Amino acid sequence: MVSQKKKLGDILIERGLITEEVLKKALVTQEKTGEKLGEILLKMGLITEEDLYSALSEIYNVPYVNLEEVAIDSEVVRLIPEHISRRYRIIPIKLDGDRIVLAMANPVNIYALDDVRIITGREVEPVLASEKQINQALDRIYTIQKGLEETLLNIAPGEEEETEPPVEVLEDEAPVVRLVNLTITQAVQEGASDIHIEPTENEVKVRFRVDGVLYDVMSPPKKIFPTLVARIKILANMDIAERRLPQDGRFRVVSQGKTVDFRVSTLPTIHGEKIVLRLLDRSAPLIGLEKLGFTEDVLEKFDWLIQRPYGMILVTGPTGSGKTTTLYSALAKINTPEKNIITVEDPVEYQFPRINQVQVNTKIGLTFANGLRSILRQDPDIIMIGEIRDRETAEIAVQSALTGHLVLSTIHTNDSAGAIARLMDMGIEPFLISSSVIGILAQRLARRICPRCKVPKQPTEEEIKVLKLRENDIIYEGKGCEACRHTGYRGRIGIFELLIVDDEIRAMIVDKVPANVIRDTAVKKGMRTLWEDAKLKVKNGITTYNEILRTVYAGGL
Repeated sequence: MVSQKKKLGDILIERGLITEEVLKKALVTQEKTGEKLGEILLKMGLITEEDLYSALSEIYNVPYVNLEEVAIDSEVVRLIPEHISRRYRIIPIKLDGDRIVLAMANPVNIYALDDVRIITGREVEPVLASEKQINQALDRIYTIQKGLEETLLNIAPGEEEETEPPVEVLEDEAPVVRLVNLTITQAVQEGASDIHIEPTENEVKVRFRVDGVLYDVMSPPKKIFPTLVARIKILANMDIAERRLPQDGRFRVVSQGKTVDFRVSTLPTIHGEKIVLRLLDRSAPLIGLEKLGFTEDVLEKFDWLIQRPYGMILVTGPTGSGKTTTLYSALAKINTPEKNIITVEDPVEYQFPRINQVQVNTKIGLTFANGLRSILRQDPDIIMIGEIRDRETAEIAVQSALTGHLVLSTIHTNDSAGAIARLMDMGIEPFLISSSVIGILAQRLARRICPRCKVPKQPTEEEIKVLKLRENDIIYEGKGCEACRHTGYRGRIGIFELLIVDDEIRAMIVDKVPANVIRDTAVKKGMRTLWEDAKLKVKNGITTYNEILRTVYAGGL
């Protein structure tokens, strides 16, 4: 099976990935450390994992498989005991007739091949895969299932639903404690933004929100639900005896090397308390403005706005549309030693060096408005307000913008022009709005097409008509792979609408012109609406038509 003619170094040189000189240096390192040559080259950043395994595939004379791009049948995986799979670093991918296709980190391991033949009673077809991807796939398939099975084994058959939270939720080794820990670990691993735990009449649904979309993870039986709720309440420092009123709490964990804050909310329903955990990854690298999805022209205008010495910039959109991320990215861009930047947030989601961040705490009277009053006595240049929720906060924000401060904040409206009407509804005088607001950015988040399974497709008649495509134009979709959980999407992209408040728009605000007229005027001046920006991103192969229909109001359809 193994080719004796070529060595790894020779193949990598032939493919132009490394030079003779680099190979010699790596071999010297190998003599000192005893590491594998491929691992040394990976650490040096000279080749990718794909490069390494593609070359090893030639040496072993077996196909290389990227496990992120194939559908792994979890039932086939369970044909081999987990301890065997982990010992040999193998994972069955699928059944091909009477043969089992086996992904292996070392496809010439005769002992592994023989053991799989004996255990399954089938012939084995080996393929090469990375050890890291094999371990990740095994973790994904076994982790939560294993925790659930252990939990159920420790609950006596026929045990009735408990009316009081059990004492065992306090014990670190209790099965439900392990199940909660495993659920948290899995959510962090998958990049989930929320965990939903929802009781129904006979069972419990656990769902993760990934890239803005919920999907089922598991369905534990109803009898373990009180213990599950009690454990999460204890973590979040909530009252485990109170089940009739909504509660809020929070806790922090370190999982997968990441520091993650969890905001917990309970809501009494007819079948029990529904729990939602919001994940805030404090160790996540901050996304730069350039990577949020702005087109070049809009980025240039927004960059110009945030460099202004004073005025108010509002970012608007529904919950979960990425407003805070945009504000954080803007702050990171303008955070320089000569500026005093202060924020008031609920909660503080990302910690900045050289920025003074205030956490709202309504229990002790530290509201947005009270925090803002204190901030103004701290000689700030730039103020960031997490959200304008009421008239008092809006008034202080407007006054701050009028007295020489740059104010950045968020507000909940459907589009950019709607933010003006919202401020008026809060009781802010039109002449104050026109004098203080310098720009409004509306945004949404759409899922990106998965880059690993992205394929061209012929547009439908509807897509040609709405997107104004030519007959021979091509758009793209994701066919679905392991990397995107077979959704066809991976990651998200911002969709933006930027309204610059110039003299004409200011005059219209003072005259209380309706929001739709202001919007139409801005469009005539060159503003690209959310819908137009969304269509542009479909044409550019970034997202799909169905996705923009889901996330953006198709007012222009």
